[in-house]
Amino acid sequence: MIRINDDIVIHDWELSESFTRSSGPGGQNVNKVSTAVELRFEAARSPALTPAQKARLKRLAGRKWTSEGALLIRVEDTRSQARNREIAEDRLAEMIRAALVAPKRRVPTKPTLGSKRRRIEAKKQRGEVKAMRGKISDE
Repeated sequence: MIRINDDIVIHDWELSESFTRSSGPGGQNVNKVSTAVELRFEAARSPALTPAQKARLKRLAGRKWTSEGALLIRVEDTRSQARNREIAEDRLAEMIRAALVAPKRRVPTKPTLGSKRRRIEAKKQRGEVKAMRGKISDE
């Protein structure tokens, strides 16, 4: 069970773990012990998250989101299976916390009257400069 915040808890039935051999440093240990952790969170079936939160989580997860609606997190950072499991759970919790935050709606603003006037004045001055570049007629 992973507690995300006071309201949201991810139950054990929503998670599954598999262990594989890790790459990288570790010497003989790498060849003998399955220390890499692959944590699978069945996000699409989770009752803890709203559809909007699931959509944000899917966007945040990117390639980690499977076609079945599961979130896969693979960790092989350390030589310890227990530590890799903790890191995977922490990363999952952090990703879910990020998905819980709804983005702020942008409030459209209009340019002020003063900024409109300054813009038009600058355009007129630029037009005058360009008009001076023309040929001078002898009259």
